[in-house]
Amino acid sequence: MNGRAAAPAAGTVLNALANGYGSAFAIDAYTEATVELDASGPVTGKVAGAPDADTRLVERCVEMVVDRFGDGEGGHVRTESDVPMASGLKSSSAAANATVLATLDALDALEAIDREDACRLGVEAARDAGVTVTGAFDDASASMLGGVTVTDNAEDELLRRDEPDWDVLVYTPEERSFSADADVSRCERVAPTADVVRDLALDGDYERAMGVNGFAFCAALGFPSEPVVEAMPDCAASLSGTGPSYTAVGDRAALEELEGTWSEREGHTWLTTTQQTGATTR
Repeated sequence: MNGRAAAPAAGTVLNALANGYGSAFAIDAYTEATVELDASGPVTGKVAGAPDADTRLVERCVEMVVDRFGDGEGGHVRTESDVPMASGLKSSSAAANATVLATLDALDALEAIDREDACRLGVEAARDAGVTVTGAFDDASASMLGGVTVTDNAEDELLRRDEPDWDVLVYTPEERSFSADADVSRCERVAPTADVVRDLALDGDYERAMGVNGFAFCAALGFPSEPVVEAMPDCAASLSGTGPSYTAVGDRAALEELEGTWSEREGHTWLTTTQQTGATTR
């Protein structure tokens, strides 16, 4: 009873910590999960290249899928990723989505649940595991469905989805920032600005939404806003998640020029694209 799936990372349009509404877009970088189930017993997990990593999320994903569609199976889940953990690029959501799909694949139950509800299983597991403050339905939906999504995270409701064909520049510093440790009270202080970002995103004006979100959450979370300013006016950029990564979208030539500026900082800068199809079995 084996299954395997991959889910893309994502960048932020609107951080949901301020007002409960979020927006994110899938990018062409992946986390892959391999699930091996047996007759009974505990579920164990492993993250490739990170023997001390917290595996509660992916283990809980397997348990929840088995509880709903299985017959008490135990087993093992292993993830490996192109996406650095705790970097603001939705590595947890990608891991959860890949694990949920891989477990459904192992149980031959992929047709028993639609993609949105499969995504909600991973969100519920993330809440149970304590790795998210908001539930991260925005991040999870973008990773599971592909494209860009706008969500009400309080209701786990998908409000809008589009498939923009963007080139994307990503800058990831060496530091790490866990979303569960974010200062929620400071983020809530920028809720009036986040409401503006929500309205822009619901109107499909994602680029302007990213810029406003970037300034608001750099200030709230204590990250420099210079990368957002450097992207303007030819690109739109934002802090991704609770940092420390930044993402920018725009014309390829403009992003290549911006890459020269961002790459002067310590860390890793790379060009990619949006991803439209979301998570898939392998």
